Amino acid sequence: MILARPMIRAAAATGLSLFAALPAWAQDVATQAASMPNPGNNAWMMTATVLVLLMILPGLALFYGGLTRAKNMLATMTQIGAVAALAMLIWVTYGYGLAFGPEGNAFISWGKFFLSGVTPDSTAATFTSEVISEYVFISFQMTFAAITIALVLGGVVERMKFSAVLVFAAVWLTIVYFPIAHMVWEGRGLFFTMGALDFAGGTVVHINAGVSALVAAIMLGKRKGYPNEPMPPHSLTLTMVGTGLLWVGWFGFNAGSALEANGSAALAMINTFVATAAAGLAWMATERVVGHKGSALGFCSGIISGLVAITPAAGNSGPFGAIVLGAVASVVCFVFVARVKPALGYDDSLDAFGIHGIGGMVGAIGTAIVYAPSLGGPGGADYAIGGQIVTQVSAVAATVVVSAIGTAIAITIAKALTGLRVAPDVELEGLDLGEHGERAYN
Repeated sequence: MILARPMIRAAAATGLSLFAALPAWAQDVATQAASMPNPGNNAWMMTATVLVLLMILPGLALFYGGLTRAKNMLATMTQIGAVAALAMLIWVTYGYGLAFGPEGNAFISWGKFFLSGVTPDSTAATFTSEVISEYVFISFQMTFAAITIALVLGGVVERMKFSAVLVFAAVWLTIVYFPIAHMVWEGRGLFFTMGALDFAGGTVVHINAGVSALVAAIMLGKRKGYPNEPMPPHSLTLTMVGTGLLWVGWFGFNAGSALEANGSAALAMINTFVATAAAGLAWMATERVVGHKGSALGFCSGIISGLVAITPAAGNSGPFGAIVLGAVASVVCFVFVARVKPALGYDDSLDAFGIHGIGGMVGAIGTAIVYAPSLGGPGGADYAIGGQIVTQVSAVAATVVVSAIGTAIAITIAKALTGLRVAPDVELEGLDLGEHGERAYN
C-alpha cells in the first residue's frame, strides 16, 4: 500500500492510465490506500486539536480569570471549564449531526446522532484528495464549539448563576452555534455556497461569540457598582500567561483549519505570528497616541485582537496583508473598548464584544481585501474585491442576526428555568464562595 500512492499520483501527473492497467488485486490495494487517512495529516490534526483544548484550559480560563476581581476568579474558571465539558458531550450526542450530518440543507444537517455509523475506519475529506480519520475531524470541530461558548461568558461573568450558565450554554449551542457552523463550513451550508471566506471561524466563533456576549450582558444587566466603582483586573500576571497560552493554542486553531500539514497550514502559521505581533504593538502605540502609557493589559488586548482578526484570513492572506489586518483590527477594537463602550454604558465585563465581536467583523470583511493577489493574497487573477466584500458583509450581517436572536431566546429560557443573576449578597461576597464554596486565594 505504501507504493500504491506514488503510483497513482504519478499517473495523474503524466496523464497515463496506470490505474486501469493494474491487475484487479493491485487496483483493490491502490483504492484501499487512497481511502486511508494520511498518517502525517492525521498526526498534525490530532496535535492541532489538543492545541485548541489548550486555548480553553488553561488559556482562556487564566486570561478571563485574571481580568476578574479576585473574589470571582475560581467561578470564572469553573464556568469556562464546565461549559466546555458540556459542549463536548452535546457535540457527540447531536451537535456533530446538526452541523455536519449526512442529510442537510442550507441551514442545518441531520443524522449521525450519538456518532451513529462512525467507526475507527471512517474518514472525513479534506480540501484536497486526502482524508483524515473522522474521529479526528469530530474532535477538532468539537473543540471549536467548546471554546466558542466559553468566549461568550466574557460578557456575563461576576453576576450570572452557575446553573443559568449551563442551561444557557446548552440552548445556545443548539440554536446558534450548530446552525452557523453548518452554514459556514458544511458543503451545503448557506455561507459556504455563497462563497464566503472564513478560514478558521471569524463568523462561526468570534462574531458569533462577541455578539452573543453583548446581547447576554444587556439582558442580564450591569454588575453592582458598574461603572462608578473601580473593577480592575486582579492579576494581570495570570492574564499575560493566559494570553501566551492562547497565542500558542491558536496555531492549532488557524493552521489546523487547513485540515492537512501543507502549504496552506504553513501560510496560516506565519500569518498567526505576524498579524498578532502587529496587533499587540498597535494597541500599545494607540494608548500612547491618546495620552496613556503602553500597558501590559493593552498588549494582551492587542494580541487577542490580532488573533481574532486573522482567524478568517489565516489561509486567505499573504503575510503583509496579515500585518496590516492585525494592526487595523487592534486600533478599531481599542476604540470600541475605550470609547464606544463607556459612551453606550453597557457592561460587557471582559470586552468579549469589543474584541471578539468587533475584531471578528474587521477580520471577516478585511479578508475580502487581503485575499487579493495584488496584496499578496492567494486569490486568482480574476478575483474581484468588490463582489467578495458584498459576500463577506452579507455573511457577517446574517451571523449577527442569528446570534442576537438566538442568544435572546437562550437567555429567556435560562431565566425561566433557573433565574439569571446570583443574589445581591452573593455578588457582593463573590461567586467563588457564593456559588462554589471555595476561594482562589487564602
